[in-house]
Amino acid sequence: MITPHNGNFGWVGIFRLGLIQTALGSIVVLTTSTLNRVMVVELALAAMLPGVLVGLHSALQVSRPMWGHASDGGRRRSPWIAGGMIILAGAGVLAAKATAIMSEQLELGIAVAVVAYLLIGVGVGAAGTNLLALLAARVDADRKAPAAAMVWIMMIAGFIVTTATAGALLKPFSFDRLVEVTAWVSAAALLVTFVALFRLEGRAMVQTHASDAPRTPFVEALKEVMKDREAATFTVFVFVSMLAYNTQDLILEPFAGAVFSLSPGDSTQLTSVQHSGVLFGMILVACLAGRMRWSALRPLARLLEVFGLRSTKRWAVVGCVASGLLLFALAASGFMTEDPEVLRRLVGGLGFANGAFAVAAIGWMMGLASKGGGGKEGIRMGLWGGAQAIAFALGGFVGTMGVDIFRYTQNSPIVPYAAVFVVEGAMFLVAATLASRLGATRSGLSASDLVAATLSPDEASPGPLAGAARELSA
Repeated sequence: MITPHNGNFGWVGIFRLGLIQTALGSIVVLTTSTLNRVMVVELALAAMLPGVLVGLHSALQVSRPMWGHASDGGRRRSPWIAGGMIILAGAGVLAAKATAIMSEQLELGIAVAVVAYLLIGVGVGAAGTNLLALLAARVDADRKAPAAAMVWIMMIAGFIVTTATAGALLKPFSFDRLVEVTAWVSAAALLVTFVALFRLEGRAMVQTHASDAPRTPFVEALKEVMKDREAATFTVFVFVSMLAYNTQDLILEPFAGAVFSLSPGDSTQLTSVQHSGVLFGMILVACLAGRMRWSALRPLARLLEVFGLRSTKRWAVVGCVASGLLLFALAASGFMTEDPEVLRRLVGGLGFANGAFAVAAIGWMMGLASKGGGGKEGIRMGLWGGAQAIAFALGGFVGTMGVDIFRYTQNSPIVPYAAVFVVEGAMFLVAATLASRLGATRSGLSASDLVAATLSPDEASPGPLAGAARELSA
């Protein structure tokens, strides 16, 4: 059963959307981790090159609200999702092929890579935007937050599985193997997408949710949302925190290769360690910030209440501060040790801290997205997504540019990476300051709301797994 009432998605339908998000992320993670490492280490190219390429596809995602606007007038969003995934899958393979071409014909390879990464931006924008629009439009209000958490966690799990599997398959490394592995990942992602989309939007649902309302001009809607001071300040927080996070995204694997001498396969698996930390951080913080209806955990819940660790705001601050401190430690690690195990532990801890502030941001975002009503969920989520996309584009470019600048002024291979990590850590502390200055989102959904609906064993408030089980048996 997909539609429990009013044509909206049940937990099975939400799970299917999560599968699509997982498939989307599995392709993107290879282009932002493995391919950039190969360009910098194996091909000895400037780190700015993958920074610019990833920046191209991220910059195109600023148009996410327009992709949603394009499908608003239609009856189905599934064709937009499927079309975007087809473009993304083809572009992912083309990006891997372009990297292989660079090893023999640099100029031609870069030209092909530019086209590939632009297409990646188109695919992610079309598929990702309409997936979120479908999630926002066809999930009941009391399920929006746990649905968002469920989809997010599934995407992170997809990162882990993809990077771990691809890392193993890339041993021993060759450019032919790189293209082959990327092709298999893309094919699997498409298969998952088509299976998940099959009859996802039933006829009754389409007729129920078809919108006849006149469209509000994009610029006018954006101005109206930006008048909300809380939403605007939260957008700045998202931008700064995502800028801090994404600045290290493109230099972490090159850092592991250049400073700790990890192979391409091992550094790809390091990304899996990072995303595992993100996943555990999200789950643990979600549990700690929840209502904790289990009697055995009530003393812990009271202790957390004393320290204020049951609010999304506090966990956002804690996650950002922890991320900043771990980045400082990561910067120092290259000078103090050559043990890859130390690097893995620091990267896993950094991922955990990132997951802590991420799950807090999810609860915060969902509350702000529904604030004010009037069908503005899409534009608010688009604003958040746009801030994240801009931060991602700038972060990748700034991080790689910083490494290149310090590389040409310093003889040590460690100093360039350490300098960038220190700057990132400082940005996380700035983000923590921004989050601490925001007022409590009383009208928003707290972490307690997020997790109670997701993990609660109470029959009156079933989580997604319990709900899915009942629907499958119905």
